[in-house]
Amino acid sequence: MDPTPTAAGRRAAAIARHLVGLPSGTSAAFAALQSSPCLSYVPPESTEAPPAFSPTELRALLDGHHLRDRDWVFGAMEESPLFCPRRAGGKVFVSPDYNEGKEGQREATMRRIGYLTRRGVFRGWLTEPGPEAELRKLSLLEALGVYDHSLVIKIGVHFFLWGGAIKFLGTKRHHDKWLLDTENYVIKGCFAMTELGHGSNVRGIETIATYDSQTREFVINTPCESAQKYWIGGAANHATHTIVFAQLHINGRNEGVHAFVAQIRDQDESVLPNIHIADCGHKIGLNGVDNGRIWFNNIRVPRENLLNLVADVLPDGQYISTIDDPDQRFAAFLSPLTLGRVNIAVSSVYISKAGLAIAVRYALSRRAFSITPDGPEMLLLDYPSHQRRLLPLLAKACMMSSAGNFMKNMYVKRTPEVSKAIHVYSSALKATLTWQNMTTLQECREACGGQGLKTENRVGIFKAEFDVQSTFEGDNNVLLQQVSKALYAEFVAAQKKKKPFKGLGLEHLNGPCPVIPGSLSSGILRSSKFQMDLFCLREWDLLKQFTKEVSHYLAQGESREKAFMLSYQIGEDLARAFTERTLLQIFLEDEMKTLAGSLKDVLGLLRSIYVMVCIDESASFLRYGYLSRDNVATVRKEIMTLCSELRPHALAIVSSFGIPDGFLSPLAFDWIEANALSSGRE
Repeated sequence: MDPTPTAAGRRAAAIARHLVGLPSGTSAAFAALQSSPCLSYVPPESTEAPPAFSPTELRALLDGHHLRDRDWVFGAMEESPLFCPRRAGGKVFVSPDYNEGKEGQREATMRRIGYLTRRGVFRGWLTEPGPEAELRKLSLLEALGVYDHSLVIKIGVHFFLWGGAIKFLGTKRHHDKWLLDTENYVIKGCFAMTELGHGSNVRGIETIATYDSQTREFVINTPCESAQKYWIGGAANHATHTIVFAQLHINGRNEGVHAFVAQIRDQDESVLPNIHIADCGHKIGLNGVDNGRIWFNNIRVPRENLLNLVADVLPDGQYISTIDDPDQRFAAFLSPLTLGRVNIAVSSVYISKAGLAIAVRYALSRRAFSITPDGPEMLLLDYPSHQRRLLPLLAKACMMSSAGNFMKNMYVKRTPEVSKAIHVYSSALKATLTWQNMTTLQECREACGGQGLKTENRVGIFKAEFDVQSTFEGDNNVLLQQVSKALYAEFVAAQKKKKPFKGLGLEHLNGPCPVIPGSLSSGILRSSKFQMDLFCLREWDLLKQFTKEVSHYLAQGESREKAFMLSYQIGEDLARAFTERTLLQIFLEDEMKTLAGSLKDVLGLLRSIYVMVCIDESASFLRYGYLSRDNVATVRKEIMTLCSELRPHALAIVSSFGIPDGFLSPLAFDWIEANALSSGRE
């Protein structure tokens, strides 16, 4: 008989030792409580090794710009009782009161906007020109979004959709009349594009604007229920004006979708005649935004209310346009959505950072189980499985921060020559970064256990608040289809003109096809050259396959759109390959600019984890034969090694995110004291 005690035997012996000397009748549960000291919170800063690199330096790289402005607006929110400060675990935290009903949340959002307006947060947002002013505006919006998604959506609709349409689709007469009043919230704008029957397919909207040459007015009408404007942020309660997208009819001819300015409420906030507005109702998130539905019953707006940068109607009804091609003209009318996609992409990264900061800090203070009899419980983040859950997400958040900065800089320095690239990059990154945000938040929620379900701990509520990002400003699946179509067009044009590829990072297609080694060692896997070669090979091959498949359907007589539709599987793989190569390339450029040292070493770890996890999570590397089964298995093992090497840097990385303690949650700090009976909190 084996004398070695079983695990059950060892556990029984330990319990027996605890019970020795207790009075008869004492329960085992009471004995357990008496036999060991209570848990106490130990701040990670006191147990983790000092940072091997400067978190301030990493923050400068990840935030990219206007760090002081971000810190200023964080401080402005912490100073006001409007942002619901409350004490827990020895710290003061700010976050919205989600226990309020939707009407209470909406009014709270407007009060906060009023406060921020008085503090000068929005000064120059529409009237100050130049890249520096635009970057400052974006940095402030990112910081505001860490507090509340409803707040930034309400602000974003007003400034970037309504205000952006006036600024970029209108001309001087519109700028003089509306921009300054918009900036000062004298008027409140919304953006009426989406309809009940048409969302992504804006060309198909059914609202009609008919020109009346006798009165020199446009008559705007909702001809059927499916034409009601839907999900219009700000419309239900507060907006006084809206941009109406409608089919322009002149003398029986439809000139396509155009944008008009219409007033929908008077100074007393009463809805104007011949306009009906209804509430969209309670939502799974964003209840601080008053989404509404709008019907127009032949309302009249002056001819001058047509936003006429792209096209105009003369008093006699003659239609003129600076863009002859209807497709290009339609694309110009959608330009305000581009900045919205940029904003959504970068804000999703900031929220991923907040969720990860909470989950990682909790994992560095919460213990569970032990690996030796009577041994101390282990920190969650010391478990390899927990490292595998959180640390690759940390790497992705850092990679995506660099991509967000790249996208912002391209946008604020835009020229007509890069408009196509901006559209492709913003579509690819908006889809990828928002999807990744939801994946990150779900894993962080689970990694926090039951505590992740508490609203005050923020991670769970973030999921509901940011879920919509995959749908508005362009459905993510549709956006990826646009990316693959654009890449197809670039490939076909280059072949037809017999010119090298230029732009979108496609220059690698001008060289020979990369060759991947048959056997992969750890050193090869971590090599930036191997990583770029592998990602470029995948993109190069999928682009050829996609072009071949589309061409096959075209040769069979299918329409171009039908051919794309039938080839969507390879098209989706191609769009993802393009985006992942783009993320790697952008981050690698940032890494190469960093001086040799510990920070550069950590950036290399983050990059390698990102690449290995992309390989592990995507079937494309095996499906299309870019890697063998053995090599994919080697990659999987390498992930564990990389995670263990990144583990000592986890606290320093989340500390570099630059999010003040008050915008995280009690779970990230002294979660025991925050839940103590003596705290008096319910």
